[in-house]
Amino acid sequence: MVPRDLVLCAPSYRREMQNLYVPHGAYANVCGSDLIRQPDGTFAVLEDNLRVPSGVSYMLANREAAKRVFPGVFRGAGVRSIDRYPDLLLSTLKGMAADWRPNPQVVVLTPGVYNSAYFEHAYLARLMGAPLVEGRDLVVHDNMVYMRTTTGLRRIDVIYRRVDDDFIDPLTFRRDSGLGSAGLFNAYRAGNVVICNAPGTGVADDKAVYAYVPEIIRYYLGEDPILPNIETFLCREPAQLSHVLANLDKLVVKAVGASGGYGMLIGPHSTRAERAEFADALKADPANYIAQPTIQLSTAPCLIDSAIEPRHVDLRPFILSGEKIAVTPGALTRVALRRGSLVVNSSQGGRLEGHLGHRRRP
Repeated sequence: MVPRDLVLCAPSYRREMQNLYVPHGAYANVCGSDLIRQPDGTFAVLEDNLRVPSGVSYMLANREAAKRVFPGVFRGAGVRSIDRYPDLLLSTLKGMAADWRPNPQVVVLTPGVYNSAYFEHAYLARLMGAPLVEGRDLVVHDNMVYMRTTTGLRRIDVIYRRVDDDFIDPLTFRRDSGLGSAGLFNAYRAGNVVICNAPGTGVADDKAVYAYVPEIIRYYLGEDPILPNIETFLCREPAQLSHVLANLDKLVVKAVGASGGYGMLIGPHSTRAERAEFADALKADPANYIAQPTIQLSTAPCLIDSAIEPRHVDLRPFILSGEKIAVTPGALTRVALRRGSLVVNSSQGGRLEGHLGHRRRP
C-alpha cells in the first residue's frame, strides 16, 4: 500500500533493522499522536510521533499542580486518574524482555542535562524507579550491555532511549556521536538488550507515509479508520506538486522528516519572499515535502498578561504498546501562545500543558 521507494528513501529508514526480531512486534512502545478538533467539532489525527515522543511528564506534573490548586474541580468533575502511568510505562518496558529475564533491569538513556527534554527524562526515571544514564555510563562486553555503578557493572536488559537513532551507537550510526555507547546496536541485534522505541520507527511518522495510514489500516486490519487524517498532498506526485505551487498562500507545507515545527510554511501567515523560497525548495526536492489545507485549530481560554484570551491548541494522548496496548486517560495539550498563531510546538514558541483528562464513566 506504500510505495517502496517512499520507505527506502525516508530519512528515518534504518536498513540495519532488516530481519531483526522485536518482542511482541512492538516497535513503537511509546506513541504520541497529535489530535486536533476541526471546525465541525470532529477530531482528526494531525500527525503521529513514534521516534522519541516527549511531553508526558508535563501532563503528569501539571496534573499534580492542578489537583492542589483546584481540588474541588477534580472531586466534582470525576476526572480519571493518571497516577498509574509511570507503573504502566515500566510494566510495558519490562514486558519487552520478560521472555528471557524474570525481572529485567530498565534504564532511561538521556543525552544529558543540556537536552531540552532533560526534565522529562529525569522525572520519568524517578517515578519509575529506574536509573537515569548517559551513554558514557554504559559499557558493552561480549554483546551484553552493562551499567557502571559504585558497586561494579550491572547488566541492562531494556533501554528506554531518549536519544535519536543517529546517536545511539557510534559504531553503527554517526561516528562522531558521544551520546550513545559503542557496540550497543550489536548487542541489540544479538537479542541481549531491548531498545525502546526501536530504531527506525521514524519511518512510521514520516509525513509522507502519514498520507497512506488510512489505506494501511484498511489493508492490514480490514477496518476503516475511526479518526480521519488531514487531507495531504504529496509533492512527489507532479500533479499534486503543481496544485501546491499554485496555492502556497492557502496551504501548510511541511518537510517530511522534520519535527518540532521546523521546515514548515504556513501559507496564510507567510510573506511573498517566504513563499518564493519554499517554491524553489519544492521544485528542487519535491519528494521532501507534503502540503495540507490550513486548518483553524480549536481554541482554549488562556491567561495572557492577566487577561483571559483564546489560543489555538492541539492534544497529544500517549499510547503504550508492548505485550498489551494501553491508552492514557490524560494527554498533553500544546498551546500556540502568539495571538492567531497555529504553531503549537514548544520549540516554536508554544507552551506545553497537561490536559485535564477524561471523566470517569458513571
